[in-house]
Amino acid sequence: MAIEGTDTAQTRPIRLGMVGGGKDAFIGAVHRIASRIDGAYELVAGALSSTPEKALESGQALGLKKDRTYASFADMAKREARLKDGIEAVAIVTPNHVHYPAAREFLKRGIHVICDKPLTSTLADAKKLVKAAESSSALFFLTHNYTGYPMVRQARELVQSGELGTIRVIQVEYPQDWLTIEQDNKQAEWRTDPARTGLGGSTGDIGTHAYNLASFITGQLAESLAADLQSFVPGRQVDDNGHVMLRYASGARGMLWCSQVAPGNENNLKIRVYGDKGGLEWHQENPNYLYLTPFGEPKRIITRGGAGMSESIGPSTRIPPGHPEGYLEGFANLYKDAADVIRAHQRGEDLSSLVPNVEDGLAGVRFIDACVKSSSRNAAWVKLDG
Repeated sequence: MAIEGTDTAQTRPIRLGMVGGGKDAFIGAVHRIASRIDGAYELVAGALSSTPEKALESGQALGLKKDRTYASFADMAKREARLKDGIEAVAIVTPNHVHYPAAREFLKRGIHVICDKPLTSTLADAKKLVKAAESSSALFFLTHNYTGYPMVRQARELVQSGELGTIRVIQVEYPQDWLTIEQDNKQAEWRTDPARTGLGGSTGDIGTHAYNLASFITGQLAESLAADLQSFVPGRQVDDNGHVMLRYASGARGMLWCSQVAPGNENNLKIRVYGDKGGLEWHQENPNYLYLTPFGEPKRIITRGGAGMSESIGPSTRIPPGHPEGYLEGFANLYKDAADVIRAHQRGEDLSSLVPNVEDGLAGVRFIDACVKSSSRNAAWVKLDG
């Protein structure tokens, strides 16, 4: 990766590349919008599709120069690392099975990686990616976007401050309905193909979000779990519904439900956390409100940007209370935070960040792996791989 003068690097947008996210790819557009909201990045290169013709077409549609539009991520990593104005960071927004090989190519060339979740499609690849990140001079970020929501960060702060006391019960659920019947579209096709998504279907696609959200807010990882996974749609090769019981080292207990076959649920992620001093609740579909109930007292509503929100959460919100803010802005917060860390890294400084990292990604893949193992053993309790 080319090194510039520190002053220049700190004042201009970070040069960003993208792997995947071409024509008809939903999540690629989300990442591009999020990267632009705060003006911290400029997309200058891409390997946007596994099909060379589509990659070129997608690059032209986004205004990329022809010689910065690549047929493969390997070509892109090699050439961009040699260019004086080569990319400094890359967003990887491909199906899961491409995450490891793509991230490895950029990490070994010192290019920072911003990767969509889950970390990889297999536990073996996840462990190899951790080693690749540890041996690289570059940084690795994982876009569990719900960790960017202001009220989620507020909930984390409340738990850390002891407002809830000792955590006893963690309940998190993420039901959707879009795969209730077989779907004939690109998003459904790869998400139900174990060769591309991994062995976990709903557990990998949305269960990892729920598991990460619980860990982010409470600071706890499960040490063992018992999972009952189903593939309700005939012929489906990965799970589309999962019920998981969780045991934490602290003594806390948890329950996680993920489903993509629950009619009436669009993106109904929600979490409840209970301690010996109080409880809290947050709903993704109404994300600007956090409910806090100290034991023996009336329920309180903390609003984004309003009364009760901590001053430290302020930088995570952009518009006045009462105006909807959520999904895109959550992603944008991760991109902004990653940009701050990258710029600090360019100055030779370390900066702490709330953006999930490669270890958080490994925890998510361990969760998937343990769920599949447990379910195959009739929901037996299994320890999460160490």
